[in-house]
Amino acid sequence: MDFSLAALKLSCGALKDAVQAPATTPPPPSASSSSPASAPSTSASTLFGILFQRAWLQGVLVSAAEEGEGRSFVLDDGTGLVELCLTKEILQHEQLAAGMYVMVVGQFLPGAGDLPLIKVHKVVDLSPNPDSEAIWYLEVIEAYRLFYQSPLED
Repeated sequence: MDFSLAALKLSCGALKDAVQAPATTPPPPSASSSSPASAPSTSASTLFGILFQRAWLQGVLVSAAEEGEGRSFVLDDGTGLVELCLTKEILQHEQLAAGMYVMVVGQFLPGAGDLPLIKVHKVVDLSPNPDSEAIWYLEVIEAYRLFYQSPLED
């Protein structure tokens, strides 16, 4: 995974428009970047012309199912649904249940099924803070305007 690509703050509904980016050949490893974690990956996607691998989402967990080595949840933020894949390691640290309002960050896996799929590597329960949901949509808009929108688009 290329951690130089930011995790986009997104609404769940926006992920349906994401497409897999054309495959690129990663450059040969150099002495300065011998770590595999810093090597570019070819599994990036694009959304509105922005290259990304990870998504940052918030929403309500609406359903759960056991899946092999982990658990699957469906996240609903009011704009759409996203399937979340959580490993047992993450589930050991977080007690998650349907109805919770959570923030998740994870790898976007395009074309995995009917719903967009996020392989979660961070989850935080935001249920105790009732303002999180109301503020989230403003955060998504602010991030887009600050980092991706051309000044000429204002």
